[in-house]
This record gives sequence, C-alpha cells and structure tokens, in this order.
Amino acid sequence: MADKILLIDGHSILNRAFYGLPPLTNGKGFHTNAIYGFITILLKTIEEEKPSYLTVAFDRSEPTFRHKMYKEYKGTRKPMPEELREQVPVMKEVLQAMGITVVEQAGLEADDIIGTLARRCSSADKEVVVLSGDKDLLQLATDTVKIKIPKTSKGQTTIEEYYAKDVKDKYQVTPSEFIDVKALMGDSSDNIPGLPGVGEKTATKIIATYQSIENAYAHRAEVKPPRASKMLDERYDLAVLSKELATINVTADFPFELEGAKLNNIFTEEAYVYFQDLQFKNLLPKFTVAPIVNDIAKKFRVITDEKEIQTALANLKNDCFGVAYQKDIGFAISDQGEAFAVPLNNPMTEMLLLPYFVQALSKPGKFCAFDVKKLLKFHGVPRDKSWFDVSLAAYLLNPLKNDYTFQDVAQEHLDLVIDEQDPELLLCYEAYTVSNAKEILRKKLKETQMDELYDTVEMPLVFTLEDMEEAGIKVDAITLKEYGDKLALGIEQLQAEIYAETGEEFNINSPKQMGEILFDKLGLPHGKKTKTGYSTAAGVLEKLAPEYPVVSKILEYRQLAKLKSTYADGLANYIGSDGRIHGTFNQTITATGRISSTEPNLQNIPIRMELGRLIRKVFIPEPGYTFVDADYSQIELRILAHYSGDEQLISAYKEAEDIHRLTAAKVFHVPFEEVTELQRRNAKAVNFGIVYGISAHGLSEDLSITRKEAQEYIENYFQTYPGIKKFLDGQVEKAKADGYVTTLFHRRRPVPELKSSNFNLRSFGERVAMNAPIQGTAADIMKIAMIQVNEAIKSAGLKSRLLLQVHDELLIEAYESEVEQVKEILHQHMERAVTLEVPLVIDIGIGHNWYEAK
Repeated sequence: MADKILLIDGHSILNRAFYGLPPLTNGKGFHTNAIYGFITILLKTIEEEKPSYLTVAFDRSEPTFRHKMYKEYKGTRKPMPEELREQVPVMKEVLQAMGITVVEQAGLEADDIIGTLARRCSSADKEVVVLSGDKDLLQLATDTVKIKIPKTSKGQTTIEEYYAKDVKDKYQVTPSEFIDVKALMGDSSDNIPGLPGVGEKTATKIIATYQSIENAYAHRAEVKPPRASKMLDERYDLAVLSKELATINVTADFPFELEGAKLNNIFTEEAYVYFQDLQFKNLLPKFTVAPIVNDIAKKFRVITDEKEIQTALANLKNDCFGVAYQKDIGFAISDQGEAFAVPLNNPMTEMLLLPYFVQALSKPGKFCAFDVKKLLKFHGVPRDKSWFDVSLAAYLLNPLKNDYTFQDVAQEHLDLVIDEQDPELLLCYEAYTVSNAKEILRKKLKETQMDELYDTVEMPLVFTLEDMEEAGIKVDAITLKEYGDKLALGIEQLQAEIYAETGEEFNINSPKQMGEILFDKLGLPHGKKTKTGYSTAAGVLEKLAPEYPVVSKILEYRQLAKLKSTYADGLANYIGSDGRIHGTFNQTITATGRISSTEPNLQNIPIRMELGRLIRKVFIPEPGYTFVDADYSQIELRILAHYSGDEQLISAYKEAEDIHRLTAAKVFHVPFEEVTELQRRNAKAVNFGIVYGISAHGLSEDLSITRKEAQEYIENYFQTYPGIKKFLDGQVEKAKADGYVTTLFHRRRPVPELKSSNFNLRSFGERVAMNAPIQGTAADIMKIAMIQVNEAIKSAGLKSRLLLQVHDELLIEAYESEVEQVKEILHQHMERAVTLEVPLVIDIGIGHNWYEAK
C-alpha cells in the first residue's frame, strides 16, 4: 500500500470550526472554539486515514490574486470576525508545537498550495487525502486523490468523501468540468463573478452537455435557456475570467520536503503546554507527557493509620497550610509542597478520623482553602484565624467564569493541569493547589488594586454569610400550604377561562400548542414562526395582552404556575427539622459582585405582582421576635450622582427632593407642583433605565410610547443632567481602552463584548460598561453594611440576628426588646457604610412576617 499524505485546508477548517461551535474562551478572555474544533476534526481524520505524512496549508494574511482583474470583485468577501482572526496565529503555533508542517506562501492561496502538493505527491505514487470545507477542491479529485468535506446538519458533523467517480455521480460532471460549472454560476464568497442570471442547475446542465465553457461558447446559439445563451454571447470574457479565478493552480513554485512532513507523535511536551493554556481539558489525557504533574504526585500519600495521622499532623511546620475536604471522600492537608489525604469513605472512619481534621484546623497558623465557608460548618473551627479563600481571589481576578474549580485555579495560575481520577489524590491536588496559589493570587490582587477589596470586604463576608446560613429563616408551613392551595384554585380558574375563550382544551404549558391556537386558529397578529413553531415568549405575548384578554390570562396563568411550582411547592422541600430554611449564599456567581442565593433562591421572588409579594407572608420570626427590614433608597441613582458629579442630581439628593418628580418636571418641562403621577412614573422609568444604559427602543417598549418620544425623553434627561451623559460615555471609552471598568472599591468587571464583531454583543458591552460600576459599587456597599451590621449585633451581645440579604435589602430577626437597638445599628452601619457626595438613606419596616416588614 502506498504511503498516504493528508493535506488540510487550514483557513477553511478553522472557519468551519468557528461557526460550528458555540463561543469558548480559555478563562482569560481568549477565544478558543475555532482551535478546539480544528484539533477535534484533525484528530478524527488522522484516526480514520492513518496518514504517514501531514501538512496544513494557510492563506497569507493579505489577499492574493490569481488575475489582475480579481481586485474588482474583492469587496464581496466578508471580513473575518475578530474572535476568529485572533485564533489564526495561535492555531499555527499549536500545529507547529505538535510537529505538524504548516505551509503558507506569499502570492499563493491555500488551495493553490494544496493543489500543487496533491499533484506532486500523486505523481510520486503517494495516496493523497485532502480535507477542506471548500467544495472548490473537488476539482482536484482523481482515482488516487480523495477529497473529504465536513458537513454539519442538526448539530452533527459528517464527512463526505469524493474520488473522481464520486464527483461525477453526485454533480453529473467530472472534477475538471466542475471548474467550468463554478465559473458559470459564480461565487461571491470566493470573489468569482460568474455570468449574471446563471445558477447552479443551469450551469451544471450546460457543462454536462458541452463539457467546457469554451465548447459551450462555440455552440452558444444552441444553449438553453435563452438568457444563458445571451449572457454567454455577451459576457464570454467574464466567463473566461471566472474560469481562471476558479481554477486551482497545481504547478505552483514553492519549496517543500516530503520527509519534513512525516507524521510523528503529535502529543508533544510543547503541545501539552498549549493545550493547558487553552484549557482543552478533555484532550489532555491523550498526552503521555505531564512531567510537572508526575513530579508533584510523588510527594502525595494516602494514610489511614490513626497513629500515622497523628504524626503527620504533629509534623506540620508551614505557616500556611492548604486544606481540602469532600464529604464521603475525606480530607487532605498540604505542607511545604507535600500533601497527605485521609479517606473518610464510611461512617466508622468519619467518626474516628474527622476529629483530627477539625483539630488540624484549630492549630495556630494560616490556612488556605478553596471554599472556606464549607469548612466553617465544622463545629469547633475557629473563625478568628487568618484564612485565605482561593476561590474568592480567583473570582475577583476573573468574575466572568460561570463556575470556579480548584483545577481551573491550578491551570490558570500554576500552569498545572489536573486530570487525576483517584478521589483521595484529587484531594491532595486541591490542598497542594490552594497552598501554592495563595501568594501568586495575592500578588495579582495587589497588581489589580483589589487586595483591599479582598481583605476588607470579600473575606470578612464569608463569616457573615456563614452566620446567616446557620441562622436560616423560619417558614409557616400551614400558611405556605394555604398559599399553594390559593394558587391552585387560581390556576384552575384561569385554565377554564382560557379553554372557553379559545374554544378547545390544549396544553397551556406547551409553546407549540399555544402558538398554533393563538396564531393559526385565532389569527392573532405578530406571530413569529421558528423551527419549532410560533414563538410564545413573554415579550411576544406582552405586546398582545392589552388588546386580547385571553393572552393576558395566559400570562397570568404562567405567573401563577411558576409561583406554585417554584415557591409554594418548592419551598416546602427546603424546610429543615427545625422549621427553618437554611439556604446557601454565593459570592462567586455574578460578574457585578452581587450575592446570589440558592437552595432555595429567595432573590427572585416576583415582587412586581401582589400575589408574588404574598409569598413573603410565609416567612415568620420565632416567638418573642419580630422582623426588621431595612432597604436602601435608590442606592444606584445615588451612586450615579456621586460618580457623575452632576450638580443638579447631587443638589436634589442633598435637599431630599422627590428625585422622580424633579426629573419629570425637567424632562417634561412642567412646574414641579404640576407633575402628574403618569409623568412621575415615566420619569422613574427613565431614571432607572439610564442606570442600565437603556436605549430609545427599550424605553419605548417599557412605557408603550413611540421610539421618537422615548428618544426625546432620553435627550431631555441628558440635557437636565449633563454630568451623567459625560460619565456614561466616559465609562464606555474607558472600557474600550482598558478592557474593563471598576467600582468605587476597585472591583473589576472585564468587558470583552466591546471587541466583538457582533453589533448586538457590542451594544450589550456598552450597557455593561455604563452599569457595572454602579451596580458593582452598590453590591460592595451592601457587603460592607452586612459585615458591619452583623458584627455590631454580635459585639453588643444581642439575641437578634441577620437572616437575609436580597438586592438592596437586609432582614433582621430582632428580639422584641432589642428592636430599637437593631434599628439604630441598621441606620448607623448601612447609611454610613461609605461616604458619598450624596447621603445614603434606608427605609425601615417592622412586621410579624416578611410581607408586613417590607
């Protein structure tokens, strides 16, 4: 069997991978989807073809021209998206690191290189396989040159294979005749003009009959249809030019040594480093080289003997221990580069050996962990020691990741890729990682000016959140059931009314069935059909609701159904044996720094509708206690006033004026005393919309006004508060220049969206640049207030305790005799959490349930 060479059309496969995969980054903002897709296709093809030689051809960065007239058609080709462009040079570096030959030549396109190499190698009795997403390369197919073309359909990629016979079978023309078909029909993406009005079917029929453009021209009077005959007669020169453009050069002159393209082991140490940095975790097991990991693992051990554990703990000498714990697996401690793990894989060993872990955590010294809050749940672990939480530091440095694992930290900050499967050794790696990453992360926090934010806000907040999780919140199970029953009745009644108005029963929860009823049967306007049927998204239905009562009822049905499933039924699953819900508060989820809650999520209770707000009635204090609720008043607008330095806005807040009424008076040009409630509501929407970078389109949707009116509102607003316009524009420019924006406390929010080639994504980035400093500063202020309020309550020895934080609101379960003291603590520490150009103000409510207190 002849040796085989695989020739790959670099840009073509890279382009296909880019558009075929969702956006991916390596955690540092660099896009990787095209590279990852390319390598996946490459490995699959190598496995299938088992070539002896491999070469990847790339176009030069600057366009090349096979004909001087080619430049006339240059403008039709779309520019390469920046997210793809940045991956091209790295792709070449990765291939070279894998020992794969990369060829590019000034004056030649990749298909000319491939065509020439295919001809040379075929002539040298080598079997040739060409991989490309470009159908043009079918002209190279022969009995010994096979063309492989990836095709993606419904998310699945298959490879079509063509020898010369296969081209003829599928396209009714030979590979060489395929050139003439392409020339007649043209291809704007390849800058081939073709003949006007001649499509693929006509071009194929002409060449199948006459074999070439030249022969078709000789018989042009016979060519059908008449318009094609006319074009061929009048624009023959264009057809000849198109053929020249469509013809791949198979005799190009460039150096190439076949032996230099010999395919050896592509999983090299150099490639391993690239795969680490690109975070291609599932490809790393293919490598047999991982010297760093192997050297580290030699210092790990698993111990089960009680005396050996005691000795290991007694010998801990470092001033910063890395610790890790995983329920049902065990614990691990790292000291001076070494680590040991203790399995706790059954109740007996856990009972016997877990106390040693708690004992270790009580030793003097500093401790590092990936999730300190989890360790604080062990009884007896002191909270006054100098902890370092690696997950928090990593989050501050890169707040855009969806989740954080210690493996990510190891890879990003230690250049260490961990693919260990053994659970005990994995714990050793975690302890080792947190111990060794601490100083690196500390240095990076200092470089980004976030060290103070970490030390004074994020780390102290861990202890506050643990106090809140331990306290939990009491739920009145009877009231919760009554609430659920009330919702069930409402859902049942709405369902009956919807069926009556539509004239038939259907699954209201099925978007497909609902779309057919509303838009096909009832003929409602604005129906937008997708691949799966009509869209029944909330935005679509909300436009119809004012004029069509049945749509309004469907929206209400959805709201009640969500309330019942998520809250009435869902909350019951989280009530503990003490009658309280002990949820989880998360610090590392949102990009702006806001806290989120899970199990359950109490921050998404729909408070805009009364029935949604009523769920708060089920949350009650213990007997002898009452709820005290404190809510920041317009904190984000106050921060905007501070940031912008706008004199009118600052003056309004200092004078404690009604900011929405004042804005209405300025924007609508009416006396302050004559502002109507509608005008005030509209001004309120503008005030808060500006904070989020709202557009005229968005405001028109919110207020049900024309886009022109909305644009006038916004323009009048900026005329009223010119400092705000200057500040917001400045934030966008800063983000474009720096790649990020910051809060008052130096929290960074990267804005990679501003570099996107997608207009909608760039517009989103601009809104982020405007809003993130404001929303992030509000989150920072709330965190400072939480820490101070919690510490003040504890320092005073009160029985009261902080239970919840929801957006700009704190909920305290106050002992009845301590209510006034708690109110004073809230005023003191929430309103003085930070000094701004305008005063911070809180509203306080008291009640026998959360609904009353709010």
